[in-house]
Amino acid sequence: MKPRKIGGTNVCRQELRRAPAYAIGILWTIFTVVMIGWIILASLSTTREIFSGRLLHSGLHFENYQRTLIRNKQAASLVNSVIYTVPSCVLSLLVSAPAAYCLGRFKFRGNTLLRKAVLVCMGVPSVMLIMPLFSTASKLHLAGSHLTLIYIYTASAIPYTTFFLMAFFRGISASFEEAATIDGCTPWRCFWSIMFPLAQPALVTIVIFNFIRFWNEYFIALVFANKAKLRPIGVALYQTVYSMMNTGDWAGLFCSVVIVFVPTVAIYILLSDKIVSGVTAGGIKE
Repeated sequence: MKPRKIGGTNVCRQELRRAPAYAIGILWTIFTVVMIGWIILASLSTTREIFSGRLLHSGLHFENYQRTLIRNKQAASLVNSVIYTVPSCVLSLLVSAPAAYCLGRFKFRGNTLLRKAVLVCMGVPSVMLIMPLFSTASKLHLAGSHLTLIYIYTASAIPYTTFFLMAFFRGISASFEEAATIDGCTPWRCFWSIMFPLAQPALVTIVIFNFIRFWNEYFIALVFANKAKLRPIGVALYQTVYSMMNTGDWAGLFCSVVIVFVPTVAIYILLSDKIVSGVTAGGIKE
């Protein structure tokens, strides 16, 4: 009985030490849920109800979303964000995964230099690249096209994606490659048939990170997608905020905010386990 009491006492002491962290986490969760809930309720109310503090007093106004998506052209911006985000995530993964595998698993001349170059590229601020990128896009006649942002997003995500996946590929046991070599697999086939599927947790995690980054990106999109037909949802939200000064449609503003953050929140909720497993798996070594 004594060991159980001692063990129980130690557990209680550990829990008491964690109590401040628990309290902060609970308070932050309550604050976040209340704020998100208020925004959602405001998007379903009228502007008068928002300013009077009587949300949903006259019922649910789903026509706010219809007005925002159609009249305010948020539906087109939503489609643009999908056009920019999905291909960029796929292309950055297809380029970075083989590069990370080679840099993380093979020893060759220049390996260290390439890995350091990846780290250097990660540290370059995007603001410094705006003018060279704009000049290059103009010379290549890519201005005014969806392809411009897709190329830029893909290129900007390659350094971080490669660095993230390198740590994961280094942690995979070499026995898989040895068995594949004995069976006659080439390195290329070994990667796509064995190593790439084994890296699924890390691949899903980095795709989620890149998706959220591209979806919420504003500055580069503001420069290269300044036309109405090219604006992604982030830039369109800023235009909606600016137009509120003239129209006063605050319910429509909150509808736009909900449209922007719902995809990222849904991804976090549905794939939170994948994110945690992908991040922690990168720290496991052979």
